[in-house]
Amino acid sequence: MSEPSTRDQIVTTADMLFYQRGFEPTSLANIAGAVGIARGNLTYHFKSKNELLAAVIDRRLANTAVMLTTWEEAGDHPAARILSFIHILIMNRARIMQHGCPVGTLSNELAKLDHAAQADAARLFTLFADWLERQFILLGQGDKSREQALHLLARSQGVATLAAALRDEGFIRQEVALMTQWLAELTPVDC
Repeated sequence: MSEPSTRDQIVTTADMLFYQRGFEPTSLANIAGAVGIARGNLTYHFKSKNELLAAVIDRRLANTAVMLTTWEEAGDHPAARILSFIHILIMNRARIMQHGCPVGTLSNELAKLDHAAQADAARLFTLFADWLERQFILLGQGDKSREQALHLLARSQGVATLAAALRDEGFIRQEVALMTQWLAELTPVDC
């Protein structure tokens, strides 16, 4: 496998730093330093921090779409696929306790800044909500499917926010168990 290009390294590093430090406090110089390149080399690839932010959001959208497709292919039942979404809180618990949810933290920060890219960042939530809605439709939730999708998305965001504030892994596990139980109650017995 070939080495990632300088451009890819910049986007990967910017994504990590925007998540860990926040978009506003992270400078192009911070990103260049973390990549190990001169700032001029970074600006050769990205003329502005906003251009780099757009590339980070595009990468997150693409990675999320791949993850959702993987869950779709791996889970032979909609309840199993929804469980994949719920269990992402457990899989990423250390990062979530340290920095919160990468989707939620970026969207919230950009909203506070009234940044033009906020709507683009929020497309990640739409991607999750649409996917979850399709799973709930397949689960037989009919007209309630969008409501159930948004409820689960909101609950997972709340868990991530509190987990970052409380730094309590037990809380995450407890909430995942409760969401799993809620899903089981929605799942028809014949499934």
